[in-house]
Amino acid sequence: MERRVFERFAVADGAAGPYGITAGPDGALWFTLVHAGEIGRLAADGTVRRFGLGAPGCGPSVITPGPDGALWFTRMRDHRIGRIDTGGRACSYELPTAGAGPFGITAGPDGALWFTELNADRIGRITVAGEVTEYPLPVTGAFPSMIAAGPDGALWFTLNQADAIGRITPGGETTVHPLPTAGAAPVGLTAGMDGALWFVEIGAGRLGRITVAGEVTEYPLPDRAARPHAVAADPAGRLWFTEWGADRIGCRTPDGRIAAYELPVPGSEPHGITVGPDGAVHAALETGEIVRLAP
Repeated sequence: MERRVFERFAVADGAAGPYGITAGPDGALWFTLVHAGEIGRLAADGTVRRFGLGAPGCGPSVITPGPDGALWFTRMRDHRIGRIDTGGRACSYELPTAGAGPFGITAGPDGALWFTELNADRIGRITVAGEVTEYPLPVTGAFPSMIAAGPDGALWFTLNQADAIGRITPGGETTVHPLPTAGAAPVGLTAGMDGALWFVEIGAGRLGRITVAGEVTEYPLPDRAARPHAVAADPAGRLWFTEWGADRIGCRTPDGRIAAYELPVPGSEPHGITVGPDGAVHAALETGEIVRLAP
């Protein structure tokens, strides 16, 4: 276990539930408050603002910058896609499929946002004008979770309950790549600096790597019970991930070394993770804080 000093920012109480986090186009960190039904903004000077969405039970989950200079996010509990500009003005769009449960979201190579539907075995696409298209997956009960744009012009996503990684082209052509480990339950996914996609297996305590050709390699973590949840890549090629079950932030260097940094708050439930505009790693703790780890 390595010791590092975390900078801590109290952004909410434990009942609000900081969950997803991303770097915004305005140099701030934007995050979801899944239990409060709000979006938060953490400025570089530590100032916090919170924006209500008019629906406390909507369950904002994952948030990402859009191609239009706004932040886009999933509303998992009321089955909508949300948009908020950097001034805090928000709107949302209803999905065609009832009870879809949108969760992961990312900007695609085609100028649209792409998202997963946990409950509907579908991948969705929404334009910045709010036009939605849904693509059924060739598997059922798969629980599509996180999604990321790959270096090959396609979108890649985790299939948590199918122990697989999926790929969909902007035209809707889908491929499913089964993982070698049963019970892997992949969740977090990110594009690495090495031209591959990296993911975390919350059920098996592993990091995984998949090439754009579909070749999978798995790397066991030192603590197999850590329950890695989200993962982000930094410009140096390091992979940073939250260890939800162990109250730690993990890091894998390009040469394969793995380090773990213990969070200062026991029972903190780290979820989302991102690399900020200053190169520092930020993680959302469901207990009510954003923590910063200097590069």
